[in-house]
Amino acid sequence: MRATQFEFRFRLLIILLIYALGFWAPWTWTQGRFGPPATTAWLALATMLARWGWLHLDQATLLVTGLAILFGFVGAVLRVWGTAFLGASIVHAGPMLAGSVMAAGPYRYVRNPLYLGSWFLGLSIAILMPPSGALVFVVVLGLFYFRLILGEEDFLTGQIGGAYVEYRRQVPRLVPSLLPRIAASKARPQWLMSLIAEFLPVSYPLCLAVLAWRYEPLLLIRCLVICFGLSLVMRAFLPKKVAA
Repeated sequence: MRATQFEFRFRLLIILLIYALGFWAPWTWTQGRFGPPATTAWLALATMLARWGWLHLDQATLLVTGLAILFGFVGAVLRVWGTAFLGASIVHAGPMLAGSVMAAGPYRYVRNPLYLGSWFLGLSIAILMPPSGALVFVVVLGLFYFRLILGEEDFLTGQIGGAYVEYRRQVPRLVPSLLPRIAASKARPQWLMSLIAEFLPVSYPLCLAVLAWRYEPLLLIRCLVICFGLSLVMRAFLPKKVAA
């Protein structure tokens, strides 16, 4: 079930393919159709809540929109917070790396804040996908992140040993504890580098919060593509050297 070193090294490409699968949902194509989806998970969820009689359509739409914005900001906070303490060069490194146990910032509450944040960001983006594409996307993305987590845990256990085993015993894998589970280690967060490294998770929820009220999925998809492109440019400002 755990991911291989190959999957970890090319995780960005694999994640992009999972996003593409969700947006294009090729199993829904009809002859001659290639383009924007006829409907989105955004509208489908709001309509479903209205049909069930839980809320009026306008209220349901506001709820789905608000949750998408909330999930986006939760993902941004987790990504920026985690990267600030772990280090941008380590977060975006190709191979798996092992140093000492990280016991500062969000890592005192949950072992995998970065993957958790990425999944929340994915939930926020999924409302722009076709309904079935969004469902497949959320499940497949979650499974891939879980495979990466298992692969990292196996690697770190082998490299660090008992200290990491004890860390695993005390700190939950994915459901954050309300209180820190371990004493804080001395780690200096790098907030500026983290904001640069996590430009996409930071910028897209801001775009969503400002533009979602126009209810134009194509506009938000364009914003997503622009934010992703700019994030690749921003990475050029990151330090290339990975701490040993």
